[in-house]
Amino acid sequence: MPDKTDNPNPELSASALKYDGSQAPLIIAKGHGQLAADIIALAREHGVLIHEDAELSKLLSKLELGEQIPRELYLIIAELIAFSYVLQGKFPDNWHNIHQRIDLKT
Repeated sequence: MPDKTDNPNPELSASALKYDGSQAPLIIAKGHGQLAADIIALAREHGVLIHEDAELSKLLSKLELGEQIPRELYLIIAELIAFSYVLQGKFPDNWHNIHQRIDLKT
């Protein structure tokens, strides 16, 4: 069975963001079809977490390379970044896990 990236959906879209912690995230890569498949494959190869959301992808694809995400997307992107940190076991120094719902021993 061929891999999805062998013959990608021409409507496949991908955007990559860079976040340095001091400014709003920047669009550093974007593309459709084969280019989108290549962006996704490269991200997976380097252990970058991938979030699939067709509506968010549509909005991000309208931005230019090097452009910061608009204020309207701050909340959703901040939630995704925060969730990705939790998945990687990263927490802020002053985070106290007050509800004891996350096992920090793993």
